[in-house]
Amino acid sequence: MTMTVRVEEKLYQNRYVVDAGRGHIKVAAHDKPSANLLAMINLCPAGCYALNENGKVEVATDGCFECGTCRVLCEPSGDLEWNYPRGGYGVLFKFG
Repeated sequence: MTMTVRVEEKLYQNRYVVDAGRGHIKVAAHDKPSANLLAMINLCPAGCYALNENGKVEVATDGCFECGTCRVLCEPSGDLEWNYPRGGYGVLFKFG
């Protein structure tokens, strides 16, 4: 008998070492968010992007999977700056 494990249960096993005050993603200053930044609110699999009370897109990198979705979509246009976290910080995958 094969037991099915939900993706959410596997993701719960991952851990994230926060590098306080040194987020690896920085959203560029903007008065009105671009379509790509707005899309990240729904596209980010970790849910790191949100619209703040001033109508600007913010990122909270705690829990980021470092998948690169935002990097591919938003970095070429200058909407954000993306770097890998410093050594020893970031996501720690339990299931590869």
